[in-house]
Amino acid sequence: MGKKLGLLIPLGLAVSGFCGAVTLQEAVVSAIDTNPEVAITTADRRAIDQERRQAKAGFLPRIDLLAGTGGEKSNNSSTRAATGDDAYVSLHRNEFEVQLTQMLFDGFFTKNEVARHDARIQAAAYRVYATSEEIALRAIEAYIEVLRRQALVTLAEENYAAHDRTYGQIKQRGESGIGRNSDVTQAEGRLALARANLMAEQANLVDAKTAYIRVVGAMPTDLEAAPMATSLPESLAQGMDAALVAHPTMQAALADIEAAKSQHETARANDLPRFDAELGATNHRNIDGVRGTNEDLTAMVRMKYNLYRGGADEARKQQTAHLISQAKEVYNRARDQVIENTSLSWNDYVTTTARLDFLKMHKDSSIATRDAYQKQFNLGQRTLLDLLDTENEVFSAQSAYETARYRQLFAGYRILSSQGAVMETVGVAAPEETMVATQ
Repeated sequence: MGKKLGLLIPLGLAVSGFCGAVTLQEAVVSAIDTNPEVAITTADRRAIDQERRQAKAGFLPRIDLLAGTGGEKSNNSSTRAATGDDAYVSLHRNEFEVQLTQMLFDGFFTKNEVARHDARIQAAAYRVYATSEEIALRAIEAYIEVLRRQALVTLAEENYAAHDRTYGQIKQRGESGIGRNSDVTQAEGRLALARANLMAEQANLVDAKTAYIRVVGAMPTDLEAAPMATSLPESLAQGMDAALVAHPTMQAALADIEAAKSQHETARANDLPRFDAELGATNHRNIDGVRGTNEDLTAMVRMKYNLYRGGADEARKQQTAHLISQAKEVYNRARDQVIENTSLSWNDYVTTTARLDFLKMHKDSSIATRDAYQKQFNLGQRTLLDLLDTENEVFSAQSAYETARYRQLFAGYRILSSQGAVMETVGVAAPEETMVATQ
C-alpha cells in the first residue's frame, strides 16, 4: 500500500494543474484533447488533406523555367559551310526557356486521383471519430471505475468500523470474565480480515486513479456522479440496425472501398492517350556553332500515348483490383466486429440490469437481517459473533450490488459506443477533423 501511494503522489503533483472537481463530460474532453492516439489520427487526416491538394494540382497549368550557360563545341553542316572545313567551332552557349503546360486530357487520371483522396479524407475523418469515441469510452470506464472503487472503499471502511466495535465489545466481555477467550481470538481474526479487505480496496482505488490519470490526463478529484446513458435502443435489433449504419469504423471501411475503386480507375488511365497544351518561348544564344540569338515562340497541342511498358500497366490494374477485394474484406471484418460488440454490450446491459434487482433484494434483506440480529443481541438471543457474520454478509451484498450498479452504468455507454454515439450523448463536440465525415 505504501509503495503505491508513494508512486501516486509524484504523479499527482505532475498533473496538479488539472486538479479540481470534474464532471464526466469534462473528463471525456480532457481525455480526447490529450490522447496521442487521437493526435495521430488527426495528423493523418491533415496529411491526406495536403495529398488531395497535390492531386488537384493536376488540373492547373504548370510553368517551367529553364536557364543554362556554358561552353559548346559544334561540328555540323552550318559550321562547315561557314568555315569551309571540319574543324569544331567553340562558342559560349546561353539558354533561356519558359514553358506553360496545361493538361487537356490524361485518361481521367487526375479526376480519379482527386476522388481517391476525397474518399481517403472521408475514411481518415471517420477514423478520427472512431478513435475519439474509443478514448471517450475509455475515459468513461476509468471515471466510473474510480467511483466504484471509492464506493467499495467506503463500504470496507464501514465494515472495518463495525468489526472494530464488535471486537471491542467481545474483548471487554472476555477481560471481565463474561465472554470466552476463543470468541476474542475469533473476533481478532475477523477484524484482521476486515482490515485486509479495507487495504485491498484502498490499493484498488489507487490503481483506478492511476488508470484514470493515464487516460484522462488529470487527477480524479471530487468526481461527480456519472449520469445514466440516455437514448438507448429499445431492443437488440434496433441497436444492431443503428450500429451497422452509424458506427464510424464501418463508415471508414466503406470510404476505403471507394478509395480503392478510384485507385483502380487511375490505373486504367494509361490505356488512353494524354493531351497537353503547351505555350513556350525560348531565347538562346550561340546555339550549335551559330553566333547570335535564336528565339522561338511555340503554341502546341501534344499527345503522348504509351504503347507498351513491359506489362507494368496490366500488373497495376490487377494490383488495384485486389486492393478493392481487400478493402471489401476489411469492411466485412469491421461489420462482424460491430455485430459482436453490439451483441456483447446489449447482453451485458440486459443481464446486469436483471441481476441488479435480485442483488438489491439480497442487500436489503442482509441489512434487515443484521438490524434484526442487533435487536436480538440486545435481548440476549444472539451472540456478537452472530453480528460479525451478518456484517460480513452485508458487506458482501453491498459490494456485489455496487459493482453491478456501476457495471450497468458502463454497459449503457458501451451500447452507445457500438453506435458511435458516446460523445454526442455526453455532450462533447467531436474534433474538427471529423467534420467531413459528420456533415
